[in-house]
Amino acid sequence: FRSRTILCSANPRLVYACIRGFGDPRSGESPYNEWPAYDVVSQALGGVMGINGPGPDQPTKVGPGIGDTVPAMMLAFGILAAVRHADRTGQGQFLDISMVDSILALCERILHQYSYAGTIPRPEGNSHPLFCPFGMFPARDGWVTIGCPTDKFWLLLCEAMERPELGGHPDFASNLQRIQRREQVVDLVSTWTAARSKTRLAELLGGKVPFGPVQDVADIVADSHFAVRDMLVELEHPGSPTPVKVAGVPIKLARTPGSVRSRAPLLGEHTDSVLRGLGISEARLRGLRESGVIR
Repeated sequence: FRSRTILCSANPRLVYACIRGFGDPRSGESPYNEWPAYDVVSQALGGVMGINGPGPDQPTKVGPGIGDTVPAMMLAFGILAAVRHADRTGQGQFLDISMVDSILALCERILHQYSYAGTIPRPEGNSHPLFCPFGMFPARDGWVTIGCPTDKFWLLLCEAMERPELGGHPDFASNLQRIQRREQVVDLVSTWTAARSKTRLAELLGGKVPFGPVQDVADIVADSHFAVRDMLVELEHPGSPTPVKVAGVPIKLARTPGSVRSRAPLLGEHTDSVLRGLGISEARLRGLRESGVIR
């Protein structure tokens, strides 16, 4: 606290931030403030596990570490907002991000459903509680996703399935009617998709209704979309006989584009350059290395 006070006194425009599992007490005295947390904990307490899984009684962790990455994205957004405020007013501020809070914000729909409809959402499998058909369907060689949140898309899907009579059928004409007959609708669509390959389904549905095949990383590497969007970046890495691929920068700025310029450093690889930049002499560097302080 003393260090922060000194820094803020020296620079009133200072913006400083922290991420903790349950936030900083200055923003709210949580009973869990001192609990340690990881991705899996924030996914559980924040609500995403409660709606993710194959069935109502089978909560499942989301694969990627969203309990870590989503708070980090919110931190970056918050810092930029605070810096903009400091630019206008000259006033810096403290920014507090809770991992668990961030996951709850990601799951905003569960509060709407609870507040307005009095329902407690459970794991939804591959469907959607408010739209039908909307989810994952079997293909002959894998899985695809199809979303029809509007009746217009349902009509287009029925045309692609060569079942135009379903589009205006009184049992299926509106999204509400389709939700009430969810199992029947899902079975109709699944029977059609299961008889066709992902490539064929893309030919029939791509650009007409919201559609996408379920891709593994090999599919992603072979998909031209990611190449033309600079989302597959090749880097040389010690010990690897061929360049390795890493994900590119998804934020595409027209004037100041970001890019992946180098790989992560090996342990101690940048020690000398960083310390030289701080004014450490060569003799001092040698002494630090000989004494085991640095590698």
